[in-house]
Amino acid sequence: MCSIMGLTDRSIDRGTLREYLDRTISRGPDMSRVAEAGDGWLCFHRLAIMGLTEEGMQPFSADGDMVVCNGEIYGFRELKEQLSDRYEFRSGSDCEVLLPLYHEYGTYMFRMLGSEFAMILYDHRRGTFVAARDPIGIRPLYYGYLASGAIAFASEPKNLIGLCETIRPFPPGHYYMDGEFKRYIDLTSVHRYLPDDVETACQGIHDRLVRSVETRLDADAPLGFLLSGGLDSSLVCAISAKLLGKRIRTFAIGMDKDAIDLKYAKQVADFIGADHTEVYMTREEVIAALPEVVRLLGTWDITTIRASMGMYLCCKAIHETTDVRVLLTGEISDELFGYKYTDFAPDAESFQAESKKRVDELHMYDVLRADRCISVNSLEARVPFGDTEFVRYVMKLDPKIKMNTYNMGKYLLRHAFEKDKILPEDILWRQKAAFSDAVGHSMVDDLKEYAETKYTDADYEERRKKYTYCTPFTKESLLYRELFEEFYPGQAEMIKDFWMPNREWEGCNVNDPSARVLANYGESGN
Repeated sequence: MCSIMGLTDRSIDRGTLREYLDRTISRGPDMSRVAEAGDGWLCFHRLAIMGLTEEGMQPFSADGDMVVCNGEIYGFRELKEQLSDRYEFRSGSDCEVLLPLYHEYGTYMFRMLGSEFAMILYDHRRGTFVAARDPIGIRPLYYGYLASGAIAFASEPKNLIGLCETIRPFPPGHYYMDGEFKRYIDLTSVHRYLPDDVETACQGIHDRLVRSVETRLDADAPLGFLLSGGLDSSLVCAISAKLLGKRIRTFAIGMDKDAIDLKYAKQVADFIGADHTEVYMTREEVIAALPEVVRLLGTWDITTIRASMGMYLCCKAIHETTDVRVLLTGEISDELFGYKYTDFAPDAESFQAESKKRVDELHMYDVLRADRCISVNSLEARVPFGDTEFVRYVMKLDPKIKMNTYNMGKYLLRHAFEKDKILPEDILWRQKAAFSDAVGHSMVDDLKEYAETKYTDADYEERRKKYTYCTPFTKESLLYRELFEEFYPGQAEMIKDFWMPNREWEGCNVNDPSARVLANYGESGN
């Protein structure tokens, strides 16, 4: 990860600006720079992953233009080769290719960059700033307006607190230019489904996911893998181990007394021959970390906060005890292939509409969680299931074959890798618990019990009424909202709503986001 920031005027002096920038120095602790760009500023904190020498430091400049980018441009070596007869490249950084691409293709280049980037570019010929974000929002970007009327961009909302009155997430799949946000790609609106049958679809899923994982193994810094023991992270680890042909380093976390998935993670690690590390957390550690987790996340959403506790503490241990700099993760599979609650989808079109909604909103939920928990520990996240071509393909498959009519969730993904034999059968076909439950059912119970001690029933009813936007509906949600308002006062609308199952569907009208409360949870958490 890196941290970027840009202001379109210099109404804020360099020293003051640096104070705002340094709120996210953990994203890029290696080198820092604040540079004048036209009438404004471009700022960068670097976490060196590709091209580790000083030549890879940003902003990059060419012909008066400048750019800062937090991202990985997969396939950059081929792009550099294509441009090498017209441009001289001085570093091994993937992001050095951005200005040459802009000079060649203008804003069309954003369609060429793939899955994980957020950037701010100064075009000196036009005297304007251009900003853009990847199609899903895997890399974070926020914006707001200064008192001067200038626009400010930053990797995280904490950079803009006190600088902008209102802070909003930069919309994924858009670029900003000349005062307008323009969509350059839409991965989730499907007007005609592919004719692929189940077997054809599974082959397409298999080949695209393997290709996605392979591109994300290219790093000049040490790699590691988050392994929960569920299907998604297990597949990423198994594919990676096979492609690399050597032992990979895997990490799993669980509560000290009832971790569900640690045994499954170890089973996967042993099967693929990984160098595996288990991290344990206690009730006391979870409660003590809660304020910091809310601060680093910038959300009040129940699901996101619960699922972040284990991820944050695991990444903290990785940062403190290893030299790993890059982590591959299993996010974005559920949104494409279905959750436990999408088993209740009344028809195929409803399933597809729910998938579209979930992918479109990922940048406020699971993707936000992964980015913040990993980056605050000076690590970089890479997300194979978020590959642009992979997402586009799965979204275009007929939802009739994606729905759970097989008595097994995510059947297509499981069947796609059945012949490879890269995972134990009972892992490939195991129903996975939700991550916040899988680290140990007691963790969610501990958080709920802690919230009960903070408020009497009367206190709860009185204090929740203060929040007319997405009003807290449990003591736990009130606790999270009050912590959020302490760190991000008045910015609750950065998050659209509580992540909850679709309450309009029969079987999904629940008051807790955990899949544990659904009637079809069954053996998932065992």
